[in-house]
Amino acid sequence: MQIFKTMKHILFILLLASAISSCTFIPSEKIWLHEMDLTAMETGWGTVRANLSCDSNQLSVAGQVYERGVGTHAISKMMIDLYGGGAKLYAATGIDDESGDEASIEFFVLGDGRILWQSGPMKKGDAARKAEVDLKGIKKLALYVSDGGDYNYSDHADWLETYIEYRKEKPVAMKAVQPEPYILTPPASDQPRINGASVTGATPGRPFLYRIAATGKKPLTFKAENLPVGLHLDPATGIIKGISPVKGDYVVTVHVGNDIGEAQRDLHIVTGKGLALTPPMGWNSWNCWGLSVDDSKVRAAADAFLNSGLADHGWTYINIDDGWEAPERNSKGEIVTNEKFPDMKVLCDYVHQQGLKIGIYSSPGPMTCGGFLGSYQHEEQDATSWANWGIDYIKYDWCSYGDIALNDSLPELQKPYLLMREKLDKVNRDIVFSLCQYGMGNVWEWGKDVGGNLWRTTGDITDTWQSMSGIGFKQDICSPYAGPGHWNDPDMLVVGQVGWGPSLHPTKLTPDEQYTHISLWCLLSAPLLIGCDLSHIDPFTMSLLTNDEVLAVNQDPMGSQAKKVKEGEGYQIWAKPMADGSLAVGIFYTGSDSPVEVFNWGNGNQKKSCTISWSELGISGNHKVRDLWRQKDLGEFQAEFSVEVPFHGVSLLQVR
Repeated sequence: MQIFKTMKHILFILLLASAISSCTFIPSEKIWLHEMDLTAMETGWGTVRANLSCDSNQLSVAGQVYERGVGTHAISKMMIDLYGGGAKLYAATGIDDESGDEASIEFFVLGDGRILWQSGPMKKGDAARKAEVDLKGIKKLALYVSDGGDYNYSDHADWLETYIEYRKEKPVAMKAVQPEPYILTPPASDQPRINGASVTGATPGRPFLYRIAATGKKPLTFKAENLPVGLHLDPATGIIKGISPVKGDYVVTVHVGNDIGEAQRDLHIVTGKGLALTPPMGWNSWNCWGLSVDDSKVRAAADAFLNSGLADHGWTYINIDDGWEAPERNSKGEIVTNEKFPDMKVLCDYVHQQGLKIGIYSSPGPMTCGGFLGSYQHEEQDATSWANWGIDYIKYDWCSYGDIALNDSLPELQKPYLLMREKLDKVNRDIVFSLCQYGMGNVWEWGKDVGGNLWRTTGDITDTWQSMSGIGFKQDICSPYAGPGHWNDPDMLVVGQVGWGPSLHPTKLTPDEQYTHISLWCLLSAPLLIGCDLSHIDPFTMSLLTNDEVLAVNQDPMGSQAKKVKEGEGYQIWAKPMADGSLAVGIFYTGSDSPVEVFNWGNGNQKKSCTISWSELGISGNHKVRDLWRQKDLGEFQAEFSVEVPFHGVSLLQVR
């Protein structure tokens, strides 16, 4: 009996040993986040950096310094393919100490479309919050940083001491695959067509410049009936120059012809009632060149307006942002240019010769945002210099003025802009006045009162869906304050090649998101300032910027700003009354606000059916509907209209 028990015991041991030897034990390995391909991490501003903050400082949260981690900026996302072999993720998360006091962030770890861990809302000064997340069975991992629901201003986010334990295949960072662009704008006809604004404002007795925007088979010839005394038209270029007449509304009939036919339209030249009677349309150097802007890049932009045909669709302003100023003023205290701009007056003349206008940048503080000289205590000198050079537009950026302002009261916010308005009124030149102070003190409520023609309503835009949509779809509050000569400015356009410095990249917005961007900005009567490299503009971007029926929504002389008329699950509908009695309507598939939508990143296949009833638009009866992007009539509809809209896309309509 004892022998039998012993044999059973030996047999059990042998079987167990055999089982163990037949199993292959796979130890876990570790990969640090900062060692992965960080070009796959999307950031809401700046650059993603390994072992540094997004401002290139040492990683620091609540006073504690960290050696390893990744610095990014809300809204940020990164997709990682775990190949099903993930074991655990370890991280500490927090707001970097370099952030502004207003920073707020929430961190998320998501797997296969569900939230695995979230930090909860965080503020600057909060201690880092640790995450230990089980990744067993997860195929796709996402690291997501939200803006805390209050826009992403100064939201510098750190993933600290972050690594993934895995077995089998090494996790790989996934780059978003951009859907192929598709062009909706029909090619321009050979038949002459007059585009752009049908009204322009000027000040009596000051220099006048207006280029008639027209398309059609070249060459085109131009004529004008009832042109006021003092103004002259070049019949070959369509450029009207001269000295603005006395106060009044002058109706000029413009004719444009070629060997196929002729087009005509009334142009209202309104003097003595302000400038920018429609939102300015042009280009600004910041979103592509940043501080690397120079004379040659500005000339190239002006040339591109003509060579590409953008000027034929109403694009007018060539604006130089920060980076043109010399380190010191001259012996008279006058602002002068640095070596990148040999002669600003010569550059202005070059732009004007092409019938275009030119803008410049400064700050009411001692220094600009880029660390160049501002206009503080030299306001009259600078306004005079700008006028002498031939400047037509000034972007006046708050920047260092916040360091010398007594407080953040309304009088202090208004003070520097009232002062510059006074100085601009003294010079013998029309200069559009753009207030750039990011919406402080609800600037839309008083920007007109301090003499602004437009005013920024938000922080800086970046080329992400979260930034663009977060800005655009929050403009409803500003709507009552927009109108001819005074516009809400949700910042510049982020289509084409952008980069905020010498290194450029294609916009991160999908094609559908770019259609939303242009449609929404046009409905909002927003200033349209292109921010891309115009010398390398692609056909898709050109199609976005040259659809005359879409641009006409922006340039409508009534100057109304669209309002949100309906919001449902994942969609919004905005409507704008037009001068001809029609309505411009944008139906947007915005998607959800849930962080799990990161798994729809670049998804061009989803569509949503949306319906707008005429009663929701305040109209009744039968109405004709036109697709403005396709420039195609869709028919006559009674009571309502339904359409399928692509993910993060738009259907832009005219309801007549």
